[in-house]
Amino acid sequence: MSLAVNLHSPVQMNGTMSPLPNGSISNREGESLSEHPNGNLKLPSPAFKWRLVIAYDGTNYAGWQFQQSPPTIQCFIEEALTRVTKLERGDLRLVGAGRTDAGVHAWGQVAHFLTPFNYESLEGVHSALNGVLPPDIRVREISPAIPEFHARFSVTGKIYRYKIYSDPIMDPFQRHYAYHRAYKLNTSAMREAAEYFMGKKDFSAFANASRNDRVPNPVKNISRFNVTEQGPLIQLEVEGSGFLYRQVRNMVALLLQIGREALPPSIVPMILESRDRKELAKYTMAVPPHGLCLLSVNYREDHLRLPLDCPSPSFGRNLAISRCKLPSY
Repeated sequence: MSLAVNLHSPVQMNGTMSPLPNGSISNREGESLSEHPNGNLKLPSPAFKWRLVIAYDGTNYAGWQFQQSPPTIQCFIEEALTRVTKLERGDLRLVGAGRTDAGVHAWGQVAHFLTPFNYESLEGVHSALNGVLPPDIRVREISPAIPEFHARFSVTGKIYRYKIYSDPIMDPFQRHYAYHRAYKLNTSAMREAAEYFMGKKDFSAFANASRNDRVPNPVKNISRFNVTEQGPLIQLEVEGSGFLYRQVRNMVALLLQIGREALPPSIVPMILESRDRKELAKYTMAVPPHGLCLLSVNYREDHLRLPLDCPSPSFGRNLAISRCKLPSY
């Protein structure tokens, strides 16, 4: 792995931050940055920011958020980064786009970290990270990021997919990635009900109490909610500006009851208008986490620009295959 110290393009304070009347710092959405991982820390100079796209099977992990026991995805990513970069965890300042719960999977989780040095090439770093990570966690992409990019606060939207396996006998190869229901579901009714979630709405009735102290904005914009069938496998894919804690799983739980024809599609606007989580609890329980996957995170286009004097993104390196020379007789 080759690296070279480069004093160009050091990270500065995020250009999207602005002071609040009380003197604290806010991001572009007006949220206080008391929750911001770097909000009250002085960044080292120079510092280089790197963006990771990460895939993981969440079956054996207690979610994304750092904790040592039981293990989490962030814990293993940070351990790999400390081994490869030779930096301390506090110096890396790894930040994820969001917290996935225990058992939830991801194909497109995004995170960023800092280093006090630049790299000449990212292919070696990429290969080294995946070489020390467990096989159910993989860095799909590593790229340089401009100072304004923030894995959490530059987000404009996310896409989630929930899988349901609707058949009397569960496919054993889907057991960790799809929720088994032994009855037939009415997907036409589920599609009709999903339409009621579309648009900018208050989703208070579909949010569990958050584990952090910051009160989230309950108004979210759902731009797409597809219900597709592939034999017994039903996939519910939802795209929105953001999601409240357990919102996706709670929406899926209600659609599941509608698919069973236990409830009519018109129940959705009634529960939405109540803005009360207790109202949803009258009709359904949350679905388990293993059917859920974070597919991708969308960002502001101007924050995805590549910085100057930095290496090209790495999407993995293909190894050359040498031909065997057969002896001639």
